[in-house]
Amino acid sequence: MMKKSKMVGSVGLALAILLNVTMFLLPTEAKAKTKVVAIEGISYNVNSSLEDNLKSLVGKKVYVTLDSGKTLAGFVKEVGNHLMHLEKLEGKDYFDALLRIENISAIDTRFRNIQR
Repeated sequence: MMKKSKMVGSVGLALAILLNVTMFLLPTEAKAKTKVVAIEGISYNVNSSLEDNLKSLVGKKVYVTLDSGKTLAGFVKEVGNHLMHLEKLEGKDYFDALLRIENISAIDTRFRNIQR
């Protein structure tokens, strides 16, 4: 009877070790197959004005932080001398925004993507 309980304990230990190894190796293997790549056509130019940087992002999704602290997300449709048209606002179906460029304190946009 003692031998049977030792065998069950050994099998349980082996299964626990196998489960732990599987849990740690599978995510590593999945990460190895993915690759982070730069999105073509998107870049900032720190030697240009905010207006010029926004013009290079026409058609791209951006997050715009205003001086008030409010953040809006949408697609840059058009950029003029003093105003920017942000369309398809995130979280507001069928809404666009017209923003004064001088009230923008920061812009964020996605520069990299995961390639699988």
